[in-house]
Amino acid sequence: MEKDGNKSADPLGVEEATQELGRDDEQPRYVPAELVKPPSSNDASVMYHCYLIKLKQNFDCDIPVSDIVLGTRNKLDSDTIANMNFELKVQRGPLTVNFEYAGDVNLCSGQALACRRFQITIFRILVDQEVKKLEEVLERFHLGQNHETESIDYLLLPAARIHQRASIIDLDSVMSMSSHCNEDSENCVCVDCPQPNNNSHVPLHTKNGMVCTCRIQNSVVYTPHTDSLYCITGLLDDLTGNSLMRHNKSITYKAYYEAKHGINMRFDQQLLLNGRCIFRAQNYLLWSRQQRKRESSHASVQLPPELCTIIMSPISISNLYSFSFVPSIMHRLESLLLAVNLKQMILDHLPQNVTIPTIKVLESITTEGCQENLDLESLETLGDSFLKYAASQQFFKTCQNDREGLLSEYKEKIISNLSLGKLGCDRKISGFIRNEAFDPKKWIIPGDYCRSYFLKKKLLFDKRSIYVGGTRKIDAKIVADVVEALIGAFLSTGGELDAIYFMNWVGIKVDLDHIQYERHLQVQSEIPVDVGHLESLLGNYKFQDPSLLMEALSHGSYIAGGYQRLEFLGDAVLDYMITTYFYDKYPEMMAPGILTILRSASVNNECYARSAVKAGLHKHILASDIVHSNIDRTVNNFGLLSTESTSGLKSETYFSDVLADIVEALAGAIYIDSRYNKKIVFQSIRPLLEPLVSPYEPSFWTRFQGELLKKSIIKCRNLGIEVEAKGVTYKHTSTSSNTDTTKNLACKQVLRLKRTFDDDLHLYIVHLCLLYDAINYNFNCEKK
Repeated sequence: MEKDGNKSADPLGVEEATQELGRDDEQPRYVPAELVKPPSSNDASVMYHCYLIKLKQNFDCDIPVSDIVLGTRNKLDSDTIANMNFELKVQRGPLTVNFEYAGDVNLCSGQALACRRFQITIFRILVDQEVKKLEEVLERFHLGQNHETESIDYLLLPAARIHQRASIIDLDSVMSMSSHCNEDSENCVCVDCPQPNNNSHVPLHTKNGMVCTCRIQNSVVYTPHTDSLYCITGLLDDLTGNSLMRHNKSITYKAYYEAKHGINMRFDQQLLLNGRCIFRAQNYLLWSRQQRKRESSHASVQLPPELCTIIMSPISISNLYSFSFVPSIMHRLESLLLAVNLKQMILDHLPQNVTIPTIKVLESITTEGCQENLDLESLETLGDSFLKYAASQQFFKTCQNDREGLLSEYKEKIISNLSLGKLGCDRKISGFIRNEAFDPKKWIIPGDYCRSYFLKKKLLFDKRSIYVGGTRKIDAKIVADVVEALIGAFLSTGGELDAIYFMNWVGIKVDLDHIQYERHLQVQSEIPVDVGHLESLLGNYKFQDPSLLMEALSHGSYIAGGYQRLEFLGDAVLDYMITTYFYDKYPEMMAPGILTILRSASVNNECYARSAVKAGLHKHILASDIVHSNIDRTVNNFGLLSTESTSGLKSETYFSDVLADIVEALAGAIYIDSRYNKKIVFQSIRPLLEPLVSPYEPSFWTRFQGELLKKSIIKCRNLGIEVEAKGVTYKHTSTSSNTDTTKNLACKQVLRLKRTFDDDLHLYIVHLCLLYDAINYNFNCEKK
């Protein structure tokens, strides 16, 4: 790298920062220590810290949810518990999840073993729904009972009923199931049951042998002839094998099974069982309902007991339903614990007064690929803007003899994805990143040692422990995005100084100290511009040094170097101030992607060029005749376009970069003249940019419908509108003699579907467009 013909020093060590970064390097996948059981001796009892997972249905369902107990060897901190308050997206509506500390319990070794067997069984049923695989897993579990290596190991058990809450866990059900598993399968009649005088305790013939009704009610059974699992909710008092089928009155159940499956029912006088299909564990964290599989059918089936093998008993349908949500809940907890660990690791190296909310860290490490209701995009956009500003002002003040081209090279190296990616990996941030949608089939069932991956303990900078559960390839850009998002998180919650502290720890050595600007540009004693008029255009800002105004308007063809250094600085200041303005002004609009679009609509050369022409700045530019001829050409082209708005237009017409450059150079001049006051810069330049783009403008959505509605189809009908997204059509109509009124009323009807806002970003954007009276929205009636 050269400077004015001489070898230049490498400021901030940017060359070193970009060396030896592989885009496909294997990066660790961290597992929080709070969920790992360290090797220990075979104690007679084990203490578990218990947390009540409280579920609340916000939708109608004939199956109530029940609370679940999480038991961990390591106590969770209050910050984690406070943030475990969120919603799952069930197909019927939202399910609220809350965590609450419930006390500690001591389990003897036999109880702990029974608890592990219970949860392995129930989760294998809900995740795999394969009996053969379950049998293999339980066999390996029996052989590996004395497993003493570090592994993911915690308890997930049914909670005791409210009147039994002193015990927290419903151990009776857990231990009862364990004892049934060890019974002689040829004699499974409960010895404590009274003599059968009603259907409550009638012995039934099953594939397990004779069992009491009390055991098969509230159980999970397997029917080999259909290779299916069912949850039994009771006996059908009016149906036996000789009864006519409910859905086919022309044939009995006995005749049906013989004709359909070749099975001769031997005990056709037995009452049939009422069964329901087993629920399947899904990813209930997805923000789009349409991306989830449909829930299992809730239709009841009638099953002859003699065709059923009892797999799990006792277990209620309420517990089965509730446990189907647990994998998603635990994935959120694991993600949150990763955020807690990353937060603590970072704060260990920052001043004690620096704080950051855990939820912001979680947002920073969650990529779009997770498809959840939060991701890093808004924070990344904010952090990217501040990073460019901090780096630009650092190079501007520390490299005062370097021309703009070299300053840009310095900045691009330090803010490049390769550089940020390497810095993030060096600081072990890459191991915390979440970049995939949750797959329940890959979820590690706690205590299921045959599925547990090898865990290796790792120290994070010799202070905190984390576990490595394998490696993965992460592109440098993803790591860079997370670094920028963390910058944005510290900036949005603690301010610029906290963001600088974090950047310095990562390896970006910048500060916000200001030093005197030494100007090397020869400026004429007389200022050949109308200072007063230009100041009136700039919000009546009064220059302390009017020669800075002249420098900002001087092209390189007029004075060597011209405005280039000021433009370099002003570009970063304007970008940062405009991005911050949108982030602060429209917090309710910060759905993923919106801030990025708002920023790109306002921070671009065409927007700045149109602003310059609209204000008449082109008349004051000091440049050669050739440059002025290009400027005149731009002015003529822009004259054919509307000048009502300067934001985000894609005019596809020629314009001179000089027009955009002087807006940025003026921002740089004001920044220096005001002694580095960014707010004054924004106040002064804003009049040129007005009206700033607003997400509440119908025109904003029409300009960017290509980006916003990539997966949606909008159709205008005679009586209303249709919105189709991901294969689902939302349709509303309204009748009126006036077409525009019809559209307006139909739009407002769509908006009443508020729940949809949370489920699909593209629909959310469409609804916002309609909400703010976008009656003249460009509905593409013939979208091809």
